[in-house]
Amino acid sequence: MLKPRSRCALRLLLGRIYYTIKRYLAWWSGKTRFARSRQSVLLPKVVIQHHTPLIRKLKDVDMWLQHNKVNNLRIAVNKINGIVIKPGETVSYWRLIGKPTRRKGYLEGMVLFYGGYYPGIGGGLCQLSNLIYWMTLHTPLTVTERWRHSYDVFPDINRTQPFGSGATCSYNYLDLQIYNGTGEDYQLHVYLTKEHLAGQWRAKKFHEKKYEVYEKSHWITQEDWGGYVRHNILHRKVYNLNHELLDDEYITENHAIMMYQPFLSEGI
Repeated sequence: MLKPRSRCALRLLLGRIYYTIKRYLAWWSGKTRFARSRQSVLLPKVVIQHHTPLIRKLKDVDMWLQHNKVNNLRIAVNKINGIVIKPGETVSYWRLIGKPTRRKGYLEGMVLFYGGYYPGIGGGLCQLSNLIYWMTLHTPLTVTERWRHSYDVFPDINRTQPFGSGATCSYNYLDLQIYNGTGEDYQLHVYLTKEHLAGQWRAKKFHEKKYEVYEKSHWITQEDWGGYVRHNILHRKVYNLNHELLDDEYITENHAIMMYQPFLSEGI
């Protein structure tokens, strides 16, 4: 059962140190072949593309955090754009981007933490991990590590994707990792326009399958401790080029503590 938990500062610090070191050891162990090759020349075929707005008006969130986020995204995009993931390789989000620091030019952006938010260096990079995760669900690539948000902080205002279709990140232990189990190279192309964060997965040839991600079920429960928890299950339908259904695959299950009133009266 999900419920809000209070952690003392020392426990949070020690936990962060432990999991950070554990991640470094996993990176250095050599057990996983990580993608490192980047190229400026784009592979010719677009497998999937998507974009999300850079600036959102969120209740009680200062706009300077949003503008700083754009700066942070621009730096991170330059670290990851053009990466080619060859057959048998894995992309690690944080291994490519590195630790966000002031020295590297990162500013304070919005960092979600235990159902709230605070200004933190490099804040806002979850928008990039969300974008990459969502696009990957529309490819034959395999997501081997993805972390869901434990708290549902904002209501579904202008939501265009199913709840729980993103991937939270925190350097370096909450990572997004994607494995290429196909026989083809894939290239990640991410960039900023004036108003959007945009991205593509590209390949050398068109693919014979198309994917449709959807929310198979959704429910809200009131818990014994008095709050509400939101749940859903995501699936994807797999079609051939004639739009004939080939499969209906399970993706993931999400559970998040709601930080707003779920049942509002009409007109409120």
